[in-house]
Amino acid sequence: MTTSEPAASTTPTADEHTLKRTLGPGLLLLFIVGDILGAGIYAVTGQMALEVGGIVWLPFLVAFGVATLTAFSYLELVTKHPQAAGAALYTHKAFGIHFVTFLVAFAVISSGITSASTAANLVGTNLLAGLDGLGWDLPAGEATITGVAMGFMVLLAGINLRGVGESVKFNVVLTIIEMTALVIVIGIGLYVVGKGDADLGRIVVFESGGDRGLFLAVTVATAIAFFAMIGFEDSVNMVEETKDPEKVFPRIMFTGLGIAVVFYVLVAISVIAVIPTGEVQRVAQGEGKVLLEVVTIGAPGLPVDKIFPFLTVFAVANTALINMLMASRLLYGLARQDVLPRSLGSVLPRRRTPWASIGFSTLLALCLIVAVTFLSGTTVIDALSGTTSLLLLCVFAVVNVSCLVLRRESAPEQAFRAPTWVPVAGALTCLFLVGPWARDRDDWVQYQIAAGLLVLGIVLWLLTWLTNRGVRAKKTGFRDIDHLGE
Repeated sequence: MTTSEPAASTTPTADEHTLKRTLGPGLLLLFIVGDILGAGIYAVTGQMALEVGGIVWLPFLVAFGVATLTAFSYLELVTKHPQAAGAALYTHKAFGIHFVTFLVAFAVISSGITSASTAANLVGTNLLAGLDGLGWDLPAGEATITGVAMGFMVLLAGINLRGVGESVKFNVVLTIIEMTALVIVIGIGLYVVGKGDADLGRIVVFESGGDRGLFLAVTVATAIAFFAMIGFEDSVNMVEETKDPEKVFPRIMFTGLGIAVVFYVLVAISVIAVIPTGEVQRVAQGEGKVLLEVVTIGAPGLPVDKIFPFLTVFAVANTALINMLMASRLLYGLARQDVLPRSLGSVLPRRRTPWASIGFSTLLALCLIVAVTFLSGTTVIDALSGTTSLLLLCVFAVVNVSCLVLRRESAPEQAFRAPTWVPVAGALTCLFLVGPWARDRDDWVQYQIAAGLLVLGIVLWLLTWLTNRGVRAKKTGFRDIDHLGE
């Protein structure tokens, strides 16, 4: 670049601020399905089986309904405000309160870190199981899994520091691998049913390990299942790159949600069909290994049980990487907006990657893994997957309310519009699943984890506020909310 160019030549044109619309319905559908499928189904199926027994498929359907209600609101908002800042942008447009916008943004960051930490533990569990299947004599136990999970998070930080060029076509490959692993489980389930070795009557049998009635047990299981449905909200950031988005995007998003829930329901039925009567509760206690048990029990003697753990590791690792990328980049954006300490906006001179925010988010993830493993009295997967759902359910409730508030604005002629009752129902159902009745007593630690993360964010906000006020003589608030996510 030279400095001799005339000033006019450096003025951005309209085209320079417009993303190229390259996504057709097929690529967009694979992107959405790939965003939803991932760590969730491996993490939560066992927990759900402990709550409701054979009807483990039902909470997936209910969680799909709740997610679909919120998807309506996201679609209406993104066609009005097609920027990458997502929930934080909608909150700011609706209420205009900088601190509330910050809380929503930090809740999204925290959910990414807790989700990645959950995935890291799943990687540890399944990687060790895969190596054990190959004959490696490795020490088993909580400490070993924790060590692998922490090593994996450090590896992700290294990849993140190097810089990752994300593309939709690469996501297609990852999605195919994720779907292949689930197709194996479903195929084994169908094989067992076809041999006549399955008692399909068990899929309508309700058994609650917590001595709850049907309604409360399904409520608890739905809150657990919601971790498997998240991801659809990220896809709204692709709207500016989608051809004919007003027409294509709503139809494809709902199709993607539908495909995901079909996979989940068929996997849930396969679990009940393959695992022998009376063994579901025992198998479900093997954290993160339920689907691996289906492959091992349903296809004895076949090498697929040796391959499956590594397919799982690949799918889950992708989820963790995407979440840590999101968390670190959003932390960087908040620092650049001067609502978090500026030091978190530091970048590597050559790589131009946000090393400070990557280091901070990784350190926070490592602390969470250790604290939950050794201090909480519950498992990392139970605690952190539930915390992820808790944080995002709160965010989704705010998004649904924002959808209603922003209806007083004029909208583009072709903008998507949800029926009025949908965001109302979406907000109410999300808030209902946030309540303590939607969790086991042992899982109330999720509130402590979520509160601790938000308190940390508030402390950082206050430090920034004091610095801005005392040193820079300026107010603390979002300077350019439209470009927070860029």
